[in-house]
Amino acid sequence: MKEYNIEELLNSIDFEKNRFHQTKNHLFLTTSEIEILKRYHIDYENCATEKQILQRIEAIIPELDDQEQEELDQVSMSIAERDYYQNTNK
Repeated sequence: MKEYNIEELLNSIDFEKNRFHQTKNHLFLTTSEIEILKRYHIDYENCATEKQILQRIEAIIPELDDQEQEELDQVSMSIAERDYYQNTNK
């Protein structure tokens, strides 16, 4: 059985990038999502819903290269999944 150095593994994990922050309109985004949205000048602070953020992402994706599209697509999927679980009546 393989042994792992737990301390080394814990030190290699970036917990901050997945930390949630609340926007002024009470939406929750991770540190990483915020950094990426800022990089592409997506004004998430003035969005009232997750769907508005998703619309802004979709509007600029065609203008980007493949790698940038992939990065924003990952953010989009993450926000869409969170929106679904928070706002769908079960």
